[in-house]
Parts: sequence; structure tokens; C-alpha cells
Amino acid sequence: MTKDRQKILITGAGQRIGLYLCESLLRDGFQPIITYRKSRQLIENLEQKGVIAIQADFSSQKGVSDFIDTLKTHTSKLRAIIHNASTWSKDESIVDNPEEFSALMNVHVFAPYWINTQCQTLLEANDGLADIISLTDFTVTKGSEKHAAYIASKAALESLTLSFAKKFAPKIKVNSIAPALIMFNEGDDEDYKKDRLDRSALKIEPGPKVVYEAVKYLMDNSYTTGTVVPLNGGRNLI
Repeated sequence: MTKDRQKILITGAGQRIGLYLCESLLRDGFQPIITYRKSRQLIENLEQKGVIAIQADFSSQKGVSDFIDTLKTHTSKLRAIIHNASTWSKDESIVDNPEEFSALMNVHVFAPYWINTQCQTLLEANDGLADIISLTDFTVTKGSEKHAAYIASKAALESLTLSFAKKFAPKIKVNSIAPALIMFNEGDDEDYKKDRLDRSALKIEPGPKVVYEAVKYLMDNSYTTGTVVPLNGGRNLI
């Protein structure tokens, strides 16, 4: 049954926002192709529902290239690519482990760049418009004194959005979504939560549904490309 569904690649979809996007797209009739780093029962459950799951390590350029080779054995066309895979490092950690900087750039910049380049023909094979959507970060517009390297890598991803929007038009639309707070991590204390909530005008933890709403907007809109959709609850107003 799933062989006729439009396929959408979601990187880093083994948890949190990526997992929600995968389950939502599956529910709405698409066949997600996801990447994940660690094998878990959850991945097997998704595969039983028709999801194509590929284990991949984007922290190295070889890992990205190996993934693309595997991807092309599973499909000859894609409706969309959603660059959600992410890694996290504080600047103080990078001082002691400089290789973490390379991992940030590989995951957030090289992987999307190389996947876009190598999967252009898969997107162009789709019947109708295709999409590339990258999840960046609202803090790109403000900078960060503690996460300069992380934010720099997300800023580079936003730059790729503009370049590929020019390069791939008119067949492929290319946009970014720039979230601020979407969902807390397990174990976040109440003081931290209050501080984060107070930074936006709407003062809520919206959950991953709002990311999917933004993804669907970009996919459904035939006249939007080269844009960054802010998803920050009015944080820019505070």
C-alpha cells in the first residue's frame, strides 16, 4: 500500500520534533523516510507502519555520503526533504573538544548541502512542485554569547536556504523554519521553564504541532521560496 505514497525525507526523526513530523506525515498519507542515530524499539515500530528508517551518522562527511547511497536504493523520487537533524554543543565544551565544532558544521551545513545537491534529481522527479525545508534557530537573528558555534552553523544553514532557492527554482521550493522554544526537555526545572516562557509574548510551550503546521504551510503554498518562517511566539517583541 505504501509504495504509491509520496515519500518525504526527514533527517533526525528518531525523537522529539522529528518524530512528531514523521508520525504526522504518515497519518496524512505520506511515506516518511527517516534517519536515526541509535536503534530503538521505536524505530522498529515505525518501520512496521511503513516508515523507511535508515541509520546514519551525519557528524562525518563519509557518514553523509554513505546515507545518500543507501537512500537511493529505497526511492527514485521525493516530494520533500526536511532537514531536522541537529547536534548541540556549548562553546565551553568546544574549547576542550574542538572536534565538536566540526560535528556542528557537518550536521547543520555539510549534510544539508550534500543531500540537497545529490538529491536534486529525486526532487525534480516528483509530480508537481517539491520542497526543501530546513529547521534553523530563532537565535540566528540575535546571536548567542554561550552558543556562538552552534548558532553560526544554523546561520550557515539559513544562508543555504537562499542559495538553493535560487539554484533550484522553479521546480523546487526551498525555505527554512526558525523556531525558538518549542518543547521543554525532561528534567528542566520550574525556574528555567518560567525564564524561557517569559522571553516570548505568548508565554507558552507550543509543542511540535506548530512546527508541523509551518511545514504544511510551506508545502501547500505554491508561491513561497527563499524565506525563513519565524516560529517564536513573539519573542522578537520582548
